[in-house]
Amino acid sequence: MFGLKQYEQVNSLINRRLAEVGVLVVSHRGAGVGSAAQNTALGVRGALASGAEMVEIDVAASSDGTFYCFHDGTEPEALGIDDNIQYLSAEEIDKLRYIRVDRPGRPSPVERLLPLLKEFQGTDALFNLDRSWWRWPAFLKALESLGMIEQITLKCPAWDLSAVGLLSKYPVKYPFVPICSSMDDVDRVIGMPGLNTIGVELLTEIPIHPWLQRETIDTLHERGVFTLASTVTLPTGVPLFGGYDDEKAVLGDPADVFAPLMDLGIDAIQTDWPWLLKSVRDSRATLAE
Repeated sequence: MFGLKQYEQVNSLINRRLAEVGVLVVSHRGAGVGSAAQNTALGVRGALASGAEMVEIDVAASSDGTFYCFHDGTEPEALGIDDNIQYLSAEEIDKLRYIRVDRPGRPSPVERLLPLLKEFQGTDALFNLDRSWWRWPAFLKALESLGMIEQITLKCPAWDLSAVGLLSKYPVKYPFVPICSSMDDVDRVIGMPGLNTIGVELLTEIPIHPWLQRETIDTLHERGVFTLASTVTLPTGVPLFGGYDDEKAVLGDPADVFAPLMDLGIDAIQTDWPWLLKSVRDSRATLAE
């Protein structure tokens, strides 16, 4: 069981899903393929149907405080505008459309976050909410209305002491998965009073790093946290986990990317190709029987 005993009930769904599947498949922004856009309910449903247990969703906010599912900075390619949506009102954002998949009779708007999450309330679907931390505590207060604390994990850089401090003081103890690039980052958050730190997202651009050593992962498990690694290939090409990335999984054998991370003891892997990751996970489970 990961997390502190005092937060056992809050963390029960994540721990149960980890026990059931061994390695969580985490879909980056949902399955934004075919007629689905990223960060939409259709993309979430596609991700879950493709084998994901957890979906990462980006959080943005309008200038008047409404929360949306969108990675700001991607407006030109996604929406065909140059403005950052966070400088637009909710009324203006609601008129925007994803240009790749919008069509007559079935518009594809930028979706509001709370209604999207509510669609999956009471299910086994897990959500990892990204890019929300500079909106705490207002965002945390908005989440409370959903009553979905067991289904949601929050993240922020472990080195952002202001954000970590705000979360530690907030009365509702959402499961927390801080982004860590060093063991110093881990030490900063594990055991900090007021935090429900259940996991750590491990970040390294280089292949020679403690995160790539089994003994380090074992130590993190002993300290009561699960480990999450991202194989997502950024548009910049910067690797997020030591060179194990999605493009290599697609261009070669997916097992060459995902299996070493499973051998390492990584508990959750974030990818843009959840069905490939699930296939590798399932094949390994079959061989182990």
